[in-house]
Amino acid sequence: MFKAVYLQIGATILAAAIAGLISGTRGALSAALGGAACTLPNLLFAIRLSLVSRRPAASYPIEFFVGEFLKIASTVGLLATVQFAYPDVHWLALFAGLIVALKANLFAFLVKT
Repeated sequence: MFKAVYLQIGATILAAAIAGLISGTRGALSAALGGAACTLPNLLFAIRLSLVSRRPAASYPIEFFVGEFLKIASTVGLLATVQFAYPDVHWLALFAGLIVALKANLFAFLVKT
């Protein structure tokens, strides 16, 4: 689970660097904020699952679905917070950073630990 989060962090940094080359500082910050809006909830979800995995197996599915709901809700909340906290957001770069971070999970199975 943490491997996917590390890939998201790397993908967010790469997206921010590319957006910075294209759109300058505003684009880099927007892409980083978009990626962080996805990566931070996933990191907290991974920590939560690693702590819950030590409990009895009966509570694990419920914890998973509650954690997944909280992850999605916090991602939406963070994106709304970005809109209010950073009014000069570059929307294309923000969505590019978000999508790159979301799709980084697809490559988690290719990385050997």
